[in-house]
Amino acid sequence: MSLDEAKKRVGELLITGFEGLELAEETASFLSQARIGGVILFAQNYDSPAQVADLTNHIQECRADLPLWISVDHEGGRVQRFKKPFTKIPDASAIGASGSPKIAFDIGELIGKELRAVGVNVNFCPVADINTNPRNPVIGPRSYGQSEEIVSKMVSAVARGHLTQGVQPCIKHFPGHGDTNTDSHFALPKVEIPLEKLRSRELKPFLKAFKSRVSMVMTAHIINREIDAEYPATLSHKTIEGILRKELRYSKMVISDDMEMKAIVDHFGAEEAPVLAINAGCDALIYRTEKASRHAYEALVKALDSGELHPSIVIKATDRSRALKREVLLPWHRVETAALSNLIGTKEHAEIAGKVVAGA
Repeated sequence: MSLDEAKKRVGELLITGFEGLELAEETASFLSQARIGGVILFAQNYDSPAQVADLTNHIQECRADLPLWISVDHEGGRVQRFKKPFTKIPDASAIGASGSPKIAFDIGELIGKELRAVGVNVNFCPVADINTNPRNPVIGPRSYGQSEEIVSKMVSAVARGHLTQGVQPCIKHFPGHGDTNTDSHFALPKVEIPLEKLRSRELKPFLKAFKSRVSMVMTAHIINREIDAEYPATLSHKTIEGILRKELRYSKMVISDDMEMKAIVDHFGAEEAPVLAINAGCDALIYRTEKASRHAYEALVKALDSGELHPSIVIKATDRSRALKREVLLPWHRVETAALSNLIGTKEHAEIAGKVVAGA
């Protein structure tokens, strides 16, 4: 549990974005020298399946003893980073309206198969938020529905579909982002949902997903005064350790939403926020830009030196990530690009997506 060992592992706490269709030399050096835990890909990193497959192979060449998490937001609807020839995935509300967990499972399996084909091993999907507030500017059709029952069924089915293909689904946004009227990309949402209502409604889709062997959950940048009046869930020890870990008995990985959202940086600062998040119980932090990731890396090392961050917390968080990587990412194999056209955007996949519209 030494300070030196914790410093060596700091990079494993980060999932970083970067610019471009290829991995720049300085980015590759950052990934390897800082032993970064993973990357997140956006539309700016995508041109074609073959290109992104080559990119993920290059990323994995930067790995140390274990592969990197290679992640993306590929929900469907308006949140789908990889466009043509990837199958166009209907939004969650359409999947939910079909009323068919079987169709939801097939969609999850389809997404997992196409992502796995290009080397992606984590999808920040499905959305477990219940669309309880019609004025919600950020969730809306990204939710599978307005009732706990339908959202729980669909989330579990989509997650299980991903898992059949070896892609880890990361359900979001704990403890629920459906009952807000503020977008955390631009401001800090605050809600006052009583704990009993939270337990009987918002938390149930998460609980049911955990029973489906989901090993990743993303926190929400949202304050629920009934749990913690000071900190949003991402920075809240009461939410992560108190509700998620202790009450719900969840023992796997906790990942932050993008730490560059204004809900975080405008209220808690770029240097303080990563330290607060790791101390609160997050195991990995997402930064959409490399510049911010580097800043967070330096802030976390500084916090270890000052004693603001205890080495044991870093060790415990990275142990969770390492254990899951050993379980689901080994042995690692390079992505082969020759057969991508047989795996992505196929007629069969188009027919599966078409069933959503027909079922709805």
